[in-house]
Amino acid sequence: MTPPIKNEDTPQGFAFALAAYFMWGVLPLYMKALAHIPPAEVVAHRIIWSVPIAFVLLIVLGRTNDLREALTNSRILAMGAVTAALVSINWGIYVWAITTDHALDAALGYYINPLFSVFLGAVLLGERLTPAQIFAVALAAAAVIVLTISAGRLPWAAIGLTFSWGFYAFFKKSLPVGPNQGFLLEVLILLFPALGFLAYLTLTGASHFTAPASNIWLLLGCGVITAVPLITYANGAKRLRLSTIGVLQYIVPTMVFLIAVFVFGEPFTPARAIAFPMIWTALVIYTVSMLRNRRRKAG
Repeated sequence: MTPPIKNEDTPQGFAFALAAYFMWGVLPLYMKALAHIPPAEVVAHRIIWSVPIAFVLLIVLGRTNDLREALTNSRILAMGAVTAALVSINWGIYVWAITTDHALDAALGYYINPLFSVFLGAVLLGERLTPAQIFAVALAAAAVIVLTISAGRLPWAAIGLTFSWGFYAFFKKSLPVGPNQGFLLEVLILLFPALGFLAYLTLTGASHFTAPASNIWLLLGCGVITAVPLITYANGAKRLRLSTIGVLQYIVPTMVFLIAVFVFGEPFTPARAIAFPMIWTALVIYTVSMLRNRRRKAG
């Protein structure tokens, strides 16, 4: 029997988490190479080629029985269908944002997400917010208002990523299976719609899973770039304190932000020059408040 993992930071946990966050951070570079392929087709390939990777992992871990039980439980299947729908929406918006020069909106969405999760906890779970957390959420909302007024519309990609991932995380917590089993359950639920969609594209001559060979290899690689970071993150999260994970999660949007500005050359407009520092300030306030609360409870 495997001994329980203590709630403490370990070198292995840091290694796994940093590797996962680095892979997610450079993911825009890979997605940009797929910019000539429609986002829906990219998402379908992410689903299909993630299945064998996640399945092999469960076989290696000897946890296939857990998956079998989940597939025969109607309640778990229904909950899995909800999380599968939300993660597929999140993937679709993310791919669209990166491939249509909205990577800064993607960074914004993932910066806001922790604050949105705090907001969800207060609204849906009745969790009490500290004054600092309330101020941080209000500051993030004000930043979105600044961008909306400047552009004349809501930053829909950022909002969509925030809402889809926030609700995904919320419902995922209630899914009574492990993270690796849960991921495989989700992609299995999405597998047949994805296969049906790709069959339609093939029959209508619209599929990109053809020559040149670069298309084929890039789409095959979608399974690796989807499953490996998630699996790596799951192993890191078990070996780190929740507060440590909460701080490290800002690595990803920061890397996406830097790539968007310095590699993709997306314009850092005056409105963004106001809104992003507001978000960063909100995250500092939220993080300090979170760490103080953890320290107070531990003491």
